Amino acid sequence: MAQRNTWQRERVREELASARGFVSAQTLYARLREADTGIGLATVYRALSSLTTDGSADSLQSPDGENLFRACESAHHHHHLICRNCGLTVEIEASEVEAWAQRTATRHGFTQAEHVVDIFGLCTPCAKAQA
Repeated sequence: MAQRNTWQRERVREELASARGFVSAQTLYARLREADTGIGLATVYRALSSLTTDGSADSLQSPDGENLFRACESAHHHHHLICRNCGLTVEIEASEVEAWAQRTATRHGFTQAEHVVDIFGLCTPCAKAQA
């Protein structure tokens, strides 16, 4: 069943696209509330779920366990480098990770293996600022 593209979903997508990196649903909701959109928190969660399902957004779990979201730049499988300080996110290819995941799954008798790899660190400007 196709997802209706409501104005609320589109506004959440726009706000997500304007974020620098991964953001929480609560952060998006706060931004939308500040803009006086009238969009509720439940609607933000539904829109994010829909955007993630249709491939328009990436979702990951932060090291603190919080679900974070960002607008997708690539439709294909990819990984991220994420600055723990400022949230800057870079999409990366990781052919070595892909090969390792497939070898590991096969070695243990698994098929149809999927994986998620996100690397958290400090970007160059944040590392310099902390030095």
